[in-house]
Amino acid sequence: MPDSIRFDGRILFLTEDPERIRRQLAGEDLEPSETGPLRDQISTDEITPAFICYHFDEKLGDFPYLGLKCGEAFPVKEGAVRAGGFAVSVAGKRRGKGSSREASPYAEQCAGIRLVIAESFERIYRQNAQNLGLLTSTDFGLIPRLRRGEAIPLPEFTEGLDPVTAEIVQRGGLFAYNAARLAGEVVPPLPRHAARPMTYAEKLLARHAVVDAASGTVGLPAVRPGDGLFAKADWRFSHEYVTPMAARFLEKALGPDVALRDADRILAFRDHLTFLHHSMKPEHRAMGLLTVAERLKPAQEAFCAKHGIRLHGELSDGLGSEGICHSLMAERYVSPGQLVVGTDSHTPHAGALGCLAFGVGTTDIANAWVTGDVRVTVPPTLRVRLNGRLRSGVSAKDLVLHLLAQPFIREGGAIGQVIEYMGEGLLDLDTDERATLTNMAAEIGGFTGLVAPDAETLRFIQERRGVELALEPWMRGDEGAEYAQTLDVDCATLGPMLARPGDPGNGLALADLDEAVPVHIAYLGSCTGGKREDLRRAYEVVRKAAAEGRQVPEGVRFFVQCGSEDVRRYAEAQGWMAAFEAVGAVVLGSSCGACINAGPGVSTRPDQVTISAINRNFPGRSGPGQMWLASPATVAASALAGRIVGADA
Repeated sequence: MPDSIRFDGRILFLTEDPERIRRQLAGEDLEPSETGPLRDQISTDEITPAFICYHFDEKLGDFPYLGLKCGEAFPVKEGAVRAGGFAVSVAGKRRGKGSSREASPYAEQCAGIRLVIAESFERIYRQNAQNLGLLTSTDFGLIPRLRRGEAIPLPEFTEGLDPVTAEIVQRGGLFAYNAARLAGEVVPPLPRHAARPMTYAEKLLARHAVVDAASGTVGLPAVRPGDGLFAKADWRFSHEYVTPMAARFLEKALGPDVALRDADRILAFRDHLTFLHHSMKPEHRAMGLLTVAERLKPAQEAFCAKHGIRLHGELSDGLGSEGICHSLMAERYVSPGQLVVGTDSHTPHAGALGCLAFGVGTTDIANAWVTGDVRVTVPPTLRVRLNGRLRSGVSAKDLVLHLLAQPFIREGGAIGQVIEYMGEGLLDLDTDERATLTNMAAEIGGFTGLVAPDAETLRFIQERRGVELALEPWMRGDEGAEYAQTLDVDCATLGPMLARPGDPGNGLALADLDEAVPVHIAYLGSCTGGKREDLRRAYEVVRKAAAEGRQVPEGVRFFVQCGSEDVRRYAEAQGWMAAFEAVGAVVLGSSCGACINAGPGVSTRPDQVTISAINRNFPGRSGPGQMWLASPATVAASALAGRIVGADA
């Protein structure tokens, strides 16, 4: 990149007022007094709704902000940003929360945006932007300078970054950096620290830190938060939304004959769109989006076949997949002490087994296929102490919805941090339940979620895989390790929780719900709602109704969808599925399905109310209706009652 950059183009302010956005798109530049208030917490679902991500090329530039909700309006239409001649986009707090989809900053870039400014960024979004060469800043003082047409010195965009990330920004993206790295033109500087007490996450990163890429040497005596390094990945995985785009990026940068490193440690999954043809809206079909989406499957299959990558694909009957990527990684692959990267914000699911598992973007995974490692800025650790024991009927989902409702979390206090859970409350949570806590580090805004391995971890691995493992003494934080901050949770005071529509942070104790909320759809599924323990807890609610011949009320649709076929077979053997079907539930093959707005269980009208066990309820995430989040038990109870109620109702 040049030493300074001039941004020849307009500034787009993503305001809360839809009319001000429409005015900008029509060609009017706002006066300084009109540029706020800005939209906070813009999710990647709003930047590029799921159906836009069926595209994996420059066509994405027609669609940035198509799902942006301002008040009750969606003011941005197809092609409007690209036609508007914008070079800069400005928003408020927590820009880019939610899914790790690199399609979002890539769509902005393809539309002409070269700089995004926000009060704060979610970690994956900002890293994806840096990897693409899309500049980011939290300095609102740039805006008057940009209006005057000033050229901005490049160092202003690297200030405060670790040396590795700064060099990536200076070189215009990760592919350019790694090309120089593989050619020996640049050598990442290594942190140099004497041995020090470390958190468990820091120990995992220190052990995986790449010392010499050529020889494969790894391991440093110590790391600290803020250190930039490359870490060797034990597992790298992608799903069908990302594999084709990553393959396209890779071949464009390094040619069609590029060799992948340790292909036997790379996995691919077709898990998101296996039910898409059952639920795509007529208007999206009319746009040709089903045809566009159907390109993803053969593109992924061809890439995997070419490079010898194991693909967990569709079932032979076309009614589901082998399993959701995070679910299968935890059930079949990962082990304590490993480092795992995947192209989904819910990759931290596997952190329940004592491994460091975190989401990365398209460019990151494409580079990791070749190098075997991934760049990391060592994050601080937020310690969450679960004090006391959970009451009967209170689940991990209730606990995490409680955390998400805390002002510290809602305001972004945990952005980019490792969320490490510890304390007596873990004794009430098996590995399936712990996976809900670590999975939803994504909603907290964290780098990952983590639980140090213990006897329960070993029990889970032996039960699911028939493998006997032993824990190593280093697999826990050191006495005297430094934590960025600590959140204490009094587990004994917690009850069932809900999250009101719009955001997982809209938490509400079920006991405080002071209105009758009718339910049209109840959805028990996804990676957080389709595990063995999730189904068991829901079964405990429905089994009495099944025995008595009661069913869900007329006008209520109840869907049950497992996270993997392994779980579905187990649930069938236990008789759980028969009970669900007896009360009128529709049992579906395993898939992300409705969670990604791609399967039965999505709403079709704004007035419909869904109660769901999935992990996020951003606008449009699972249809246009109003989605409440709840635990599996609450979902089952609400399905039977036809309104939101607890399992003890």
